[in-house]
Amino acid sequence: MLLQIPDVLTADEVAHCRAVLEASPWVDGRVTAGSQAVLAKNNLQIPEESNTARELGVVILKALGRNPAFNSAALPLRVLPPMFNRYDLDMTYGNHVDNAIRAIPGTGGMRMRADVSTTIFLSDPGEYDGGDLVVEDTYGTKGVKLPAGHAVVYPSSSLHRVTPVTRGSRWASFFFTQSLVKDDGLRAMLYDLDVAIIDLRRELGDQHPSVLALVNHYHNLLRRWAEV
Repeated sequence: MLLQIPDVLTADEVAHCRAVLEASPWVDGRVTAGSQAVLAKNNLQIPEESNTARELGVVILKALGRNPAFNSAALPLRVLPPMFNRYDLDMTYGNHVDNAIRAIPGTGGMRMRADVSTTIFLSDPGEYDGGDLVVEDTYGTKGVKLPAGHAVVYPSSSLHRVTPVTRGSRWASFFFTQSLVKDDGLRAMLYDLDVAIIDLRRELGDQHPSVLALVNHYHNLLRRWAEV
């Protein structure tokens, strides 16, 4: 499932992130790439354990906590601390798949499974040309380029790339989530059911028997599929 989520960050939060990032040192993004992905990766990143990454990571995590669409789509169990990247002129990231297992910084080696990948755009589309996130999933190939503050959520198992930037600079936050439900197809079913329940609640009210029955069905499916 590939889902675009508008306004994960407010305009003030985007401006704050940009100001902090502009005053921070960047490093070669290949330091976080695997042995195969390193050959395709050409970008800049904020060091994962820097004060900048920690400070802005808190901003991102708070925003996710208040966003019902992200929580419904990802069903997060663990979220890797958000990271920040930048693509300047001619920078790109060729086709790759995200690592299945990630070490969680500051935990002494604790690891998590990456089920869901998320990119939150910190540059508006008018600030750069190229730089599209292109994701290949079971429904075909989709290019994504969203306003600053908007997010795209997609399976970490998807083959994806960032096309070369031909003008300007593309900035973003990206991170990985271990979901309560590791199977993307099952997560998609639960998300669609949740969206339908929300619509019915608005139309029929919370106490309508059909609403209550569907809510019961949703939670029993989650109980059956979730891993905690």
